[in-house]
Order: sequence, then C-alpha cells, then structure tokens
Amino acid sequence: MLFIEFMTLENKACKDWQELTRLTQGGPIVVERVRMTEKNIVIEGCFELPEMARLNVEDQVFITAFVRCHGSIKEMERIFGVSYPTIKSRLNRIAEKLQFVDTNPTPSRTEVLDRLQRGEITAQDAIRELEEVK
Repeated sequence: MLFIEFMTLENKACKDWQELTRLTQGGPIVVERVRMTEKNIVIEGCFELPEMARLNVEDQVFITAFVRCHGSIKEMERIFGVSYPTIKSRLNRIAEKLQFVDTNPTPSRTEVLDRLQRGEITAQDAIRELEEVK
C-alpha cells in the first residue's frame, strides 16, 4: 500500500490527481493528512479514498460524461464515437468495481421484533416481514 501526503490547490487539482494516478499505477492509496485550505485546518489520520476516486482517470472521465449527459446512452455514443453495446459494456465493467448501497435492505429478525415491540408495525406486518428474512 502506498502512503502519501497529497495536498493540491484548486486550480491544480485535476493535473495533480492525474499525476498521482500515474505514480501509483492504480495501486491502493491511503490519505494520511487532509488540509482545509480556507480555514488552515489540518486533519491527520488514515483515510480511504471514496470509491469513485479509486477508479482510473479514464473511468472517472467516462462517469463524469455520463452524469453530465443525464445518463443518455445515445449522447454517450455521440461523445465517445462508439456503439450502444460498447457504452453498456463499459458501464457494466465500471459498475462491477463499485459497491452499491441497498436502499431497501431486508430487515433482520431482531429489527422486525424491535419495531413490533415499539408498536411501529402490526403483528400481521411483523409476520409478513419475518417470512422474508433469510
């Protein structure tokens, strides 16, 4: 694992990030020092980069373009000059690298019983939810 102190000015951030990516050759990075430039506050510790920042530069550019064109694959085809299957394949490849948050997870048995005890759900609701618990 590479440990590096990395501070940038806003106008250099993109070039510095690309240089950091080149230096690390896609290896894991742990940030140990963060400086809030406007307040001159420094925080030291061990911070993992967000998943999006761990993608290679090309994938970050691709995702940025996808967001800017509001997810229009047709527009992505035009921007990158490639076919629909190529765009979908790249999106699938990038998606495999990212963890997704389950916005509607199945509650645990304990959570269901706690909600029943607090009167947040009926006995019938609890039975239905407990049948879904694995």
